Parts: sequence; C-alpha cells; structure tokens
Amino acid sequence: MTDDAPVPDRPDTRQVDELLDDIYHGQERITQADIYRRAVAAELPAELLSRIAALPQGEYAVDEAADLLGGTVA
Repeated sequence: MTDDAPVPDRPDTRQVDELLDDIYHGQERITQADIYRRAVAAELPAELLSRIAALPQGEYAVDEAADLLGGTVA
C-alpha cells in the first residue's frame, strides 16, 4: 500500500485542501459561488462539486469552508 492511497472510511481531503489553499491565498473570506466556480474550473469530482453547491450562500473563512467540506486546512 502506498501513502497516496485513500484509507477506507476516511475521506481523501487532498483535493479539498489544495482547492482551499489555492483560492484563499491572500483572501480572508470567499463566497460560496466563487468556491464553486473555482472548483468547476479545477475539474474537481462531481461529489465534491455537489458538496460545494450544497453550502448555503454567503462568505466563508478558510477554516469554515474546510470544516463544511471535510478538508483539513486551517
């Protein structure tokens, strides 16, 4: 087993973390719409796009977005 393989029953947070690292660079808060737009542009999986689309409209700090999307960025 390699370090890159996802562990069963534990979500792979890499894509969420990379997205949030990228879009929050130099930003305090980002809207749900902007997060979704950037996720689509990054061609992220449909499952992740669905989770982002389900977020209530509004602005999120990186830690709030990470908590809601299952990421580990803080």
